[in-house]
Amino acid sequence: MPKKKQPEIPFEEAMEKLEELVSEMETDQLPLEKLILHYEEGNRLLQHCQSLLESARERIELVRVNETKTKNRLASDDSADKTSNSDATADDIRLF
Repeated sequence: MPKKKQPEIPFEEAMEKLEELVSEMETDQLPLEKLILHYEEGNRLLQHCQSLLESARERIELVRVNETKTKNRLASDDSADKTSNSDATADDIRLF
């Protein structure tokens, strides 16, 4: 039977669960089998958090790249407008 995919939990909730697992593991009150289960679950939560962080980094990078492209395009358009305006002014001066 195929393993069901667990629903994604928010980053903050995953971190909170991870902290709880670590805290329980640090108490030295858990039997070995429970420690191993906590470790496995903690590892899954850690991978989930890392995946969410990587996705967030990619989204931020995409926004940054798009922002840079927009600024460059606006600067280029502004520069072209200034050049055409100065040409018109130079033509006016050359009339004399």
